Amino acid sequence: MYRSLIKPLLFHLDAEDAHHLTIDGLQLASRVPAWPALARRVTAPSAPALTQTLWGRTFSSPVGLAAGLDKNGVAVPAFSALGFGFLEVGTVTPLPQAGNDRPRLFRLPPDQALINRMGFNNGGAAALHAHLRALPHRTAPVWVNIGRNKVTPNEAATDDYLKCVTALQDVADAFVVNVSSPNTPGLRALQAADELAALVRAVVNGVEAGRVRTLNAPPVLVKLAPDLHPADFEASVDAVVNAGASGLIISNTTLDRAGLTHPHQTQTGGLSGRPLTTRSTELIRAAYRQTAGRTPIVGVGGIFTAQDAYDKIRAGASLTEVYSALVYEGPGLVRRLHTGLNALLERDGLRSVSEAVGADA
Repeated sequence: MYRSLIKPLLFHLDAEDAHHLTIDGLQLASRVPAWPALARRVTAPSAPALTQTLWGRTFSSPVGLAAGLDKNGVAVPAFSALGFGFLEVGTVTPLPQAGNDRPRLFRLPPDQALINRMGFNNGGAAALHAHLRALPHRTAPVWVNIGRNKVTPNEAATDDYLKCVTALQDVADAFVVNVSSPNTPGLRALQAADELAALVRAVVNGVEAGRVRTLNAPPVLVKLAPDLHPADFEASVDAVVNAGASGLIISNTTLDRAGLTHPHQTQTGGLSGRPLTTRSTELIRAAYRQTAGRTPIVGVGGIFTAQDAYDKIRAGASLTEVYSALVYEGPGLVRRLHTGLNALLERDGLRSVSEAVGADA
């Protein structure tokens, strides 16, 4: 029904208008008593082979929702109802901000891609805290993607990340340090090894210091861009690991436009979707080899099929995330990924998805 009816209607709307309409609908659905939990009984994977334990936490599925769809955490129950193993909300900044001027979100249907230059539009850390605090219970872990406000210079960026940690540590199941969005001026400069090490170390220390206050010490992951020079990527991975981060997310959107056919290819912003499939998998494999498999990796970028997700897992990703494919494929995508992943594991004689992690690295 999504492909034949809902998607054509949404695709007649401006991309951002369709996004807001969808989130508003999911927010309303999230308020229906008992519905999300009942729906999840159908959509969540029943196969124990897809279950893993990472950072002392159980994930019922290696398929998660990437940041950017639910920036303010208003539709967590509805997204959980789709069967995701975990959800990443945000990017959130300490203070609310409107983001960049519209239009700032573009579809490229023949390329199965999106371009966005949203600019961290969000309601701020206090609003996100209120939304997450109000959840009656969680059926999947909720990660919080944190960034700096646009008006904050890089010299003071650490303060913004720490403000997010302080405000949200009691409601976050993990923090994702976003230094790789191309849509906040100067942000990607924080990926340079020295700057990145100092920032990550400060966030890790901030989380540890907050353990006394919140009784919660969520893992800290760092999201890297796919556009770094190989030597710079290697240096950034080393910096993240040596600074004490718990994991890597590979990768964010790209500025590369190679192979695109749609006229929107000229739009500025970060490209996501099918064009990232191969590149992100290659980077996952490189990071897995570099870290000798000791640092969990979350693979994101161009996952449309179970084989796409499986390729990333076998390259070294313990978990995966989707965003653009959900726009093109609809809510049934999550269950199809679960079914397909389980079939691929059975085909290869593997009892658990953890046995597949890094098998091709």
